Amino acid sequence: MSRMTSEDLNKLKFPIGEFEKPKQITQQHLQEWIDSIEALPKEIMVLTDNLSETELNFKYRPEGWTIKQVVHHCADSHINSIIRFKLAITEETPTIRPYFEDRFAKLIDYSTSIEAPIFILKGIHQKLGILLRSFKSEDLKREYIHPEHGKHFTLEETIGIYAWHGNHHLAHIKQAIYYKGKFN
Repeated sequence: MSRMTSEDLNKLKFPIGEFEKPKQITQQHLQEWIDSIEALPKEIMVLTDNLSETELNFKYRPEGWTIKQVVHHCADSHINSIIRFKLAITEETPTIRPYFEDRFAKLIDYSTSIEAPIFILKGIHQKLGILLRSFKSEDLKREYIHPEHGKHFTLEETIGIYAWHGNHHLAHIKQAIYYKGKFN
């Protein structure tokens, strides 16, 4: 394989680009983002349903995660997301707890079947859809603090971030399938 430039690697790392918060978040943004969040489990199932064990271990980029790791990561990340939303809606500007995604990805469960994380995603995303659709305009302005970034995030912005996050990892799965193990 020819040597990749940092630009090439960045395109593989962020195939849909990085999240860009709109200047003004509209009801249409929120509707599209929540629809996207609700659709994620089914979209992952469609992409992975007929993959072999070998294919589930394809990586989406050099030194990137396998498809299995991506699916397990989405489950863990989105478990955290519902907790973040609930903390922000029930507490006054809570500080959330970050975690080491890269360390989680090395744990034994990330090498196992994707059946459990897909099951988790189905439940979490169903609950997320119900919760996110219940937020009133004043709820959407509530914030939490992410200590890793030293920044306040509103719930409306966070809905967009998690919609982007799901689509970001769907693109990784598609990329891994497209490159057929080239980066393993």
